[in-house]
Amino acid sequence: MPRNASENQSPHCNWTGIWCNSKGFVERLDLSNMNLTGNISDHIQDLHSLSFLNFSCNGFDSSLPRELRTLTSLKTIDVSQNNFVGSFPTGLGMASGLTSVNASSNNFSGYLPEDLGNATSLESLDFRGSFFEGSIPGSFKNLQKLKFLGLSGNNLTGRIPREIGQLASLETIILGYNEFEGEIPEEIGNLTNLRYLDLAVGSLSGQIPAELGRLKQLTTVYLYKNNFTGKIPPELGDATSLVFLDLSDNQISGEIPVELAELKNLQLLNLMRNQLKGTIPTKLGELTKLEVLELWKNFLTGLLPENLGQNSPLQWLDVSSNSLSGEIPPGLCHSGNLTKLILFNNSFSGPIPMSLSTCESLVRVRVQNNLISGTIPVGLGSLPMLQRLELANNNLTGQIPDDIGLSTSLSFIDVSGNHLQSSLPYSILSIPSLQIFMASNNNLEGQIPDQFQDCPSLTLLDLSSNHLSGKIPESIASCEKLVNLNLQNNQFTWEIPKAISTMPTLAILDLSNNSLVGRIPENFGNSPALETLNLSFNKLEGPVPSTGMLTTINPNDLVGNAGLCGGILPPCSPASSASKQQQNLRVKHVIIGFIVGISIILSLGIAFFTGRLIYKRWYLYNSFFYDWFNNSNKEWPWTLVAFQRISFTSSDIIACIMESNIIGMGGTGIVYKAEAYRPHATVAVKKLWRTERDIENGDDLFREVNLLGRLRHRNIVRLLGYIHNETDVLMVYEYMPNGNLGTALHEYGYTLKVGEKSDIYSFGVVLLELLTGKMPLDPAFGESVDIVEWVRRKIRNNRALEEALDHSIAGHCKDVQEEMLLVLRIAILCTAKLPKDRPSMRDVITMLGEAKPRRKSICHNGVQNPSKERPIFSNSPVIGLL
Repeated sequence: MPRNASENQSPHCNWTGIWCNSKGFVERLDLSNMNLTGNISDHIQDLHSLSFLNFSCNGFDSSLPRELRTLTSLKTIDVSQNNFVGSFPTGLGMASGLTSVNASSNNFSGYLPEDLGNATSLESLDFRGSFFEGSIPGSFKNLQKLKFLGLSGNNLTGRIPREIGQLASLETIILGYNEFEGEIPEEIGNLTNLRYLDLAVGSLSGQIPAELGRLKQLTTVYLYKNNFTGKIPPELGDATSLVFLDLSDNQISGEIPVELAELKNLQLLNLMRNQLKGTIPTKLGELTKLEVLELWKNFLTGLLPENLGQNSPLQWLDVSSNSLSGEIPPGLCHSGNLTKLILFNNSFSGPIPMSLSTCESLVRVRVQNNLISGTIPVGLGSLPMLQRLELANNNLTGQIPDDIGLSTSLSFIDVSGNHLQSSLPYSILSIPSLQIFMASNNNLEGQIPDQFQDCPSLTLLDLSSNHLSGKIPESIASCEKLVNLNLQNNQFTWEIPKAISTMPTLAILDLSNNSLVGRIPENFGNSPALETLNLSFNKLEGPVPSTGMLTTINPNDLVGNAGLCGGILPPCSPASSASKQQQNLRVKHVIIGFIVGISIILSLGIAFFTGRLIYKRWYLYNSFFYDWFNNSNKEWPWTLVAFQRISFTSSDIIACIMESNIIGMGGTGIVYKAEAYRPHATVAVKKLWRTERDIENGDDLFREVNLLGRLRHRNIVRLLGYIHNETDVLMVYEYMPNGNLGTALHEYGYTLKVGEKSDIYSFGVVLLELLTGKMPLDPAFGESVDIVEWVRRKIRNNRALEEALDHSIAGHCKDVQEEMLLVLRIAILCTAKLPKDRPSMRDVITMLGEAKPRRKSICHNGVQNPSKERPIFSNSPVIGLL
């Protein structure tokens, strides 16, 4: 860095980013946006005339040199948007002419510099987005010329000092995303020049001060996501310059003050996620500049203002999850600006306003779960911007308008749970942008349009519980992104299209409760992504293919098909052809008997002897055939293999294999309770379903069973032994008196056919063990309660999940706890009761990679080091999954 020099020796004055005064001394140094890295040289202290310093928007990752304090001529310093570390240099308070300090978006740590309170000419102080800790220095009360104070996104604690009310020049206060506690000081009402107040996302509490109403120039108030209680002060209606008011995500109660309707400049009013009750003030409909109104998830009742939207450029209306009623106001899109109409989970009634069908600005219409009646207006399909149409669970009648199928923008359509009739529009499934179409639980009839060739984006199709009939179109297999296909409870006939088994992403297929015939396609089990399949209650027949997921399918997903056999079901009868031959022989015997009868009439004597002879031969022949048939199917003797001393015999066990002793059924067999009485012993017996391939590979099975019999693990129910003959295997376990094998065998150690979803469950149990420090069947859980149920009960009882964490790991480090909670949520997903509700291992890996806390931090010996925290302004996708 060149030193000051006289004019004839100052070539540096021509360098980029350098400006000199008339004497050749460097007065301005602007190296912003130059992609610089490394350190700032200590020689910067030699620039005694420097009044303007700008290093912003670079990649510096060192500490700022302490020598900056010697630059007493500085008026402006900007080091924002770098990666500077360490404490911010002290001593700049000696620069009496200093007016602006911008150190935002860095990694500074330590305390805010106290001496800056001596720089009484300061007008702007910006320390947002670093790791500063501690409280706001008391010396800042001396900054009487300060107009901008930005300290958000740090780890600041304590209370907002009352002295802040003495900074009469303040126009902007941004203190959000910190850990301030206590109330907003009422002295803030003294800041008559204040225009912008942002205290969002923190731990502030108490009531919102009524003194804010005194601030006539105040345009913006952001207090969302704190712990404010009490009522909205009516005095806010006196802050007549307010444009943006966001008090959402608090614990505010009471009614919405009618005085808010006096805020004639108001464009945004966000009061969602509070405890507000009562009605929405009718006069809010008179606000002529209102663009955004969000009141969702409160306890509001009554009607929407009748004139809402008629007098203002309303763009976004969300009043979902309340108890509102009445009809939807007709003028919501009067200005032609409405983009999002969200009214779901209320009691709105009456028809959908016809005016919405001409509202070309609409992007989302979400009015499900109401009492809306009438028909779906014609014209919604012609709206050029409409992406999401959710009308489910209402009282809509009539048909789905044909123009819906002509849309070029719709990606999500849900009309399920209504009383819609007629057939599906011919082209509705060929909307190029359509991803999800749900029309279940209606009265739709006719056939599915064979128009799947043009469905490049369709991922979910649910037409269940209607009166649809005919064939399932073969062309449905062309939907290469389809993940979920639900056609259950209709009247489909014909065979299952073989092409469905080749669909690359189909994971869930439900064709149950139809009239489908024929066989299950041979390659169905090898479908690339299929995880859940339900074919129950059809007219299918023939052997179940022993391939892929069909080898572990739940038998309940195949019930109601009398003609199905083999595979996971009981074996197909091998003697069906022999039985037919036997029946033919008996027919022939009847004919012979008839001839013999005639012979008896002709000659009684001859007939007597002849009949006697024929009878003996016939009897002997049938006895031989019967004995031969039974011997050919007779099972080999049972053999008992025990892994420890036992007090029962194979006969004791076989005697208990009856329907009355069934205690469970799974994808691999039936579980019986067996009791022996000499001496008394109770065991659980699992009779495995076995295919012909299983029987052929019996040696592999017995090797695996013998290995399992030698296992001893606290998480695994003991295998006492097994009984087998040529075709069947009975697994004998210790009996769990307060549960069943499905509850106790978390690791599915003995099912022998482990699928990915059971592995996911096992992985979830291991995660719970690691996070809680508990055993899967810890006595502290109570009788017949395992670790999964223990965690679920905490959720059902609204207990803090932090209670479940192992405190020897989490300690007092808040952010280690936060990260553990994110992983705990993943474990809860993995241990969902239904396999289809569990994520894939790929999803688990992704979620674990994203399971990061909102703030990153470093903790030593279980104690949090707030100086290393950094706000991360994005939510983990794990939270959205729950």
